Amino acid sequence: MNDVITMDHGSGGKKSASLVQEIFLPAFANDALNALGDGAVLEGGANLVMSTDSFVIAPRFFPGGDIGKLAVCGTVNDVCMAGGAPKYLSLGMILEEGLPLDELRSVAASIAKAANEANVQIVTGDTKVVERGKGDGLYINTAGIGFLRHPGLSRERMREGDAVIVSGFVGDHGAAVMLARAELGIKSSLCSDCAPLTAMCASLAACGEAVRVLRDPTRGGVATALNEFVEDTPLCIELTEDAIPIRAETQAGCDLLGLDPLYCANEGKLVAVVDKEKAEEALAAIRRAPYGENAAVIGTVSARSPGHVLLLTRAQGTRMLSKLTGAELPRIC
Repeated sequence: MNDVITMDHGSGGKKSASLVQEIFLPAFANDALNALGDGAVLEGGANLVMSTDSFVIAPRFFPGGDIGKLAVCGTVNDVCMAGGAPKYLSLGMILEEGLPLDELRSVAASIAKAANEANVQIVTGDTKVVERGKGDGLYINTAGIGFLRHPGLSRERMREGDAVIVSGFVGDHGAAVMLARAELGIKSSLCSDCAPLTAMCASLAACGEAVRVLRDPTRGGVATALNEFVEDTPLCIELTEDAIPIRAETQAGCDLLGLDPLYCANEGKLVAVVDKEKAEEALAAIRRAPYGENAAVIGTVSARSPGHVLLLTRAQGTRMLSKLTGAELPRIC
């Protein structure tokens, strides 16, 4: 093989086969993928959950992860938020002519490692190559399939008095990526929170119907995700600023960049609305799971201001949190 991607690698011929045989199959080998069909025949049933996502993040490598790890975590977490137990992923790669093969190998290794942690298999895929200057190096599309284990999750099930939980520090991914992109020469320990939430959601599923709705607050952050829960409803979400876990490094980075952590993307967190009577049980379930040790109850569902999210500030004032408008953080996932 050459040391970089060429247009021949997208031809469907020998060079395309060499990518599959020398990079992708060694990284993701399993019986379904090894058949190399146009699709994969999977065990299944009536209650399947499916999600798809595309990843165009810049830079492709960032503190705490890269585009490959992000592609796996982003997709399996979406399946989890819909109540599914992720099982299979498809992997579509759009490669730009000139991409170093060593970089592609590194991304493939990250995908394999994240898939192993999430207990999912890459069972089908596709590779295309575009001319130099037409693809920004590498884009990834994934689709995830899982089996329903937590039925009934829906904002329609929310009730006044329910508790709002976040599974850990918010805003880390968006702040870490934007600091890396800005190339300010600032040394920081801040890393993306990119992680699969499969074990956490399996633990939380034991709380059954007490869990009303789940969401991973990616683009638009926690503020936007919670707005989506209550918009066009008679309910409101009231948050307490002091209860929301935010790292000092994240807050400092956001202050430097003119960002708000509540609107910064997260790639390894969930927000949950749960029955107030089961809030402590749900909180304990999240804290027992990987990545959930800093989970906290951050607010409640009320009818005070229908359709809105309100923040009780440290100064004892009230701030309305709207959905993110515009592209505050482009190319963040």
